[in-house]
Parts: sequence; structure tokens; C-alpha cells
Amino acid sequence: MTADIPPPDPRLSGKVQIKQMQEPQSQQRIFSAAELQTMTFPPLKFILPDLVPEGATLLVSRPKLGKSWLVLDVAIATAAGRFTLGTLKPAAGDVLYLAFEDGRRRLQRRITKVLPTFSITWPQNLEIATEWPRADQGGLADIEGWLKAHPNARLVIIDTLAQFRKLSTGKGQLYPEDYAAISGLQKLASTYNVGIIIVHHDRKSEADDVFDTVSGSLGLTGAADTILIMKRQAGAVTLYVRGRDIEESEMAMQFDKSSCRWSILGTAAEVHRSAERKRVLAVLKEAGSPLQVKDIQSRAELRNPNAAYMLLGKMARDGEIVRADKGRYALSETGAGQMPDRCRTDSRRDGRTDAGQIGQMDRSARQPVVLKEKKGDNPDLSAICPAETDPLAGQIDVPDLSDLSDLSGDRRGTPKTQLVMGASLASAMPVPPGKSNGRGLALGPPGDSLDDFQ
Repeated sequence: MTADIPPPDPRLSGKVQIKQMQEPQSQQRIFSAAELQTMTFPPLKFILPDLVPEGATLLVSRPKLGKSWLVLDVAIATAAGRFTLGTLKPAAGDVLYLAFEDGRRRLQRRITKVLPTFSITWPQNLEIATEWPRADQGGLADIEGWLKAHPNARLVIIDTLAQFRKLSTGKGQLYPEDYAAISGLQKLASTYNVGIIIVHHDRKSEADDVFDTVSGSLGLTGAADTILIMKRQAGAVTLYVRGRDIEESEMAMQFDKSSCRWSILGTAAEVHRSAERKRVLAVLKEAGSPLQVKDIQSRAELRNPNAAYMLLGKMARDGEIVRADKGRYALSETGAGQMPDRCRTDSRRDGRTDAGQIGQMDRSARQPVVLKEKKGDNPDLSAICPAETDPLAGQIDVPDLSDLSDLSGDRRGTPKTQLVMGASLASAMPVPPGKSNGRGLALGPPGDSLDDFQ
């Protein structure tokens, strides 16, 4: 019995058709790298610009966090050609919304929250179903039939996966079953160049990688093209994004209870860092006195001690707070970018200080000092701050440079003091006119200059 030979492709002719008829189907699926080099493909379509491309997208969060409100707003925006998530506007097209967990009464109430009831007509091309066959009972075939009947289809939403996937008998392996639950939808999305958003839940236990919190096996995330994880942490909601065709990102989100719509505030790192700083300032203002790091961490709801130390260090460098003493911080009284008056010293009008003055100040104060440097041809030695206001103070012993006549001893010092000594000597020695090459003054061996340390 001979194998069935597929009919020739009408787009091909002559020897190409004969070759196609003679080759087995497995060979016809193979293409060379040279052929791939000259192939052309339509540009990748996005359901939501730079966030949700065409393909199967898995949207995951805890129950009752608001993901159904999110997909409803996206469905309306796609069907009506309006904005969603603040500033994102999807390409308009037909939408199929399978709302398995909602009835008609609840859907009407929800859409009324998002869209006015009488001022505009609700979009006709947003088609909704609250009942649908499961995937293995004709559900996949029915979705494909809807896609064929709607050439302008852009989006299919399945809320939720548990109501659509094949019921497990408990006898099969979990990974293949989970993979099959997504792979059929993924193939439909790729074939018809549409987006399919699949709503799912996460598990209660946490994980080092937030994408490992998806309920089920890795088969679900392995089959999906894009994964969106909504996570609430310290009162803020973060949208974690990972996919085959987009860059991994983390976005801060906010839910407006009056309109029941989500909006993206920006990158999570910037938004949450700003929110954390506000909480730290509020805690210190309420305390009215310096607090230890552990107290600031607990009251400001910072993630862990390491994150607290890093944040407080950055805020101290930015002038928002000051280090009152070891391990204690307080609000800054002088403002960002300013040093307290007690940290300033008398200096010349031109902003420079003699090396002799440095040594005299050090001996009279009996405290280690730190030299502040700035960019330019010469270091600025006018700002000298006691140990209590600078975290590096106490680690560098500045030598007495008031008398440079005796150079018999070893004045190199420790590696930590060489930078300070070099800067002091450079400021005390004038530079011959016309000899500057535009680089900072040498600090040590040949080739070292201030530019090398910037």
C-alpha cells in the first residue's frame, strides 16, 4: 500500500512540483539556512504596544486582585479603539471574551463601571460568552471557527484557564497535561496572528523567581509565548513581564476604584523607590529623632535589612537624610546638596586651601578629615568635614603636610592615604604655564591622574 501523495502546490511549477510530489512530507517541512535568509515575514503585531504581542499570553495573579477588571478593560479598548492602562492604545479589531466566572448581570454592571451606559453605544464587535465547551469537547474548534468567521479578529480572552482546559483524570503526568492546555491555544494564535490572553491563578507559596509562582507545572509557562504576573508587595502592585518576543520588564500598576480601571505608573524600580523614600521620610518626620536602621525598615515596610541599608545610604548621599551617628539616621536640616555649617572651614576666596592649613586644622581638631574633590584641572580642598558627618571618616589618617622639608621618612602611608597625599601635594605645587594637557593632576605613578578615578 503506497502512502498518499499530497496534491501539488499551485504556486509552484515544473521541476519544483515534481520534486514536491516525490519527497515525503517530513522532507518538505525542512528548509535550509540559506532559504531562511531570504524569507520575508509580516511585522510582529502587538495587542498592547511593547507589552502583549500576538500569541498566547498567560496572565497570573492571586484571586480577587483585579485581573478580570484588567482583561475587561483591554477587551473594550481593543474593540472600541480607546486607551487602556493609562497610555496604551491597542490596534482595533474584533474581540471574543469568554467570561466563565461571570453572569450577564455581573458583566453588565462591570461594563457600566468602565463605560457609560447611555452616552455611547457599547462596541458591537466585542462578543461575549459565559458558557463554552472545554478544549477537548470542541472548545478549541469553536474558537477556530470564530476566528475564521471574523477576519478582523484581534483578541481572544479566556477567563479562566481552569474552566476551559481538559479535566485531569489524575492518571496522567502533570507537565504534559499543563503543556497541552496552553499549546493548542498557542497554535491558534500563531496561525491566525491574534492574541489570546489566558487568565490563571498563582499558588500561595512564594519562590525566588516570581514566574515560578504560577499554579501548576512548568508546562504552562513553557508553552505560553508571554507571561504576565501581577503581584502585590508592600501595598503596591507590580506587573512582571517575560516573553519570547519582548524584553523582560517590571511595571508598577495602580487600580482606580472609582473607574475600576488599571493604569501603569512606570517602571517598578523607579516608582517603588520613590514610594519607599517617601515612607522613610514620613517615618523619620513622625519620630522626630534619629532612628536605627532596623526601626526604619520595619516602620517604612522595606523589604529586608540589605535593601534598607542601600536605600538609606543613597538618601544620605542625596542629602534627603543625614547619618546622626553609627547606624542611626535623621531628617536633613540643611537640604539636599548642602553641607552643615559645622563641616565648613575657612578657605581662600578662590576656593583653595593651603596644605599647611590642612595640617593645622587636622592637629587642632584632633579628628580625621576627608577631602572632597571635584572634576577639573585641580582638586578642590576647601570642603573638609569631620568624621561624624562622613561615612569614610576615621578610615583615612591625613598626614601633616605643613613641613615638607624633611622627606627622609617613609611618607607613602597606606593605600587609602595615597590618594589624599597626592591631591594635597598637587595642590601645593604650581603647574608651569602651558604644560597642562587637559587631564587631571598626577596622583602617583606615571599614567595616574584625576581623570582615571572618575
